[in-house]
Amino acid sequence: MYESAIALHTRYLALMIPTFVGVTGLPRAGSTLICQLLAQHPDIDCEGRSSPLCNTLLGIRRMVSDDSFFLSQLDTAFETSYAHLAAAMQGFLRGWHHDAKTRVVVDKNRAWLHAIEMLLHIEPEARLIVCLRDLGQIYGSIEAQHQRTILLDFIDHLADFDRFGRADMLFAKDKTIGAPLISLHAVPDLPKKVRERLYFIRFEDLMDRPAACMSHLYAWLGLSGFEVNLKALASGTPESDSHYHMKYTHTQAQRISPPVRHELPPRIQAQIESAYAWFYQTYYPRAPDSSLRSAL
Repeated sequence: MYESAIALHTRYLALMIPTFVGVTGLPRAGSTLICQLLAQHPDIDCEGRSSPLCNTLLGIRRMVSDDSFFLSQLDTAFETSYAHLAAAMQGFLRGWHHDAKTRVVVDKNRAWLHAIEMLLHIEPEARLIVCLRDLGQIYGSIEAQHQRTILLDFIDHLADFDRFGRADMLFAKDKTIGAPLISLHAVPDLPKKVRERLYFIRFEDLMDRPAACMSHLYAWLGLSGFEVNLKALASGTPESDSHYHMKYTHTQAQRISPPVRHELPPRIQAQIESAYAWFYQTYYPRAPDSSLRSAL
């Protein structure tokens, strides 16, 4: 009876801990809209703004790895000390959303895909929603916004480049488009059990079939179906765009409205498609009615 009571209590505590879901992926690929749509579901807690949680956990790992007191403990009691660290990082992650009363909590940060294996080590049931979009249209969206705010420079000072040079810089490995692309390129190298924790959603599919996409996503999260009013979306707390010098806006939509397609210079479009052929082959296969989830 005593052991059964403990097991029951453990299961009860597990039910109280919401499933952690990170929203990650490429910029200008609908992460703000995805969060807005997720927040409509009564079983999901989603602030929608970019969160410092992932960056903080990565910072904790870097800090403790250089701490002489902790390193000396690893010499004499590795298992115990490592378990302390794991429990502390798990507690920090869960404590960040301590006030959530829902079955799912959503945290947005583009770095989650890069940190997926660390995340699953401290929260094994976590999941990630990875936002995708045609790379040319991502660049086109950024360039169009720059032209609207051309008197302001980018945070990383890209305004003085010509269009081709700015595109080249945006795709650099440490820049706005290039950094998350590296994480996407590494996905096939992840173990199958890790890849099963990833849900890829293309911006184009979300625009074409929003209700079907959200229904499938809710089912993947283990939630009951919920019909979002796509013509009157509720808005949450807006994100700070001045932080990005107004180059990457996060406007919340009142309704689903597909954006106008950006026309790119042929040379830039050809360069993107050539340099990132792997992206199109993996995430935008040309087969009719291709299923992205099954392809990955």
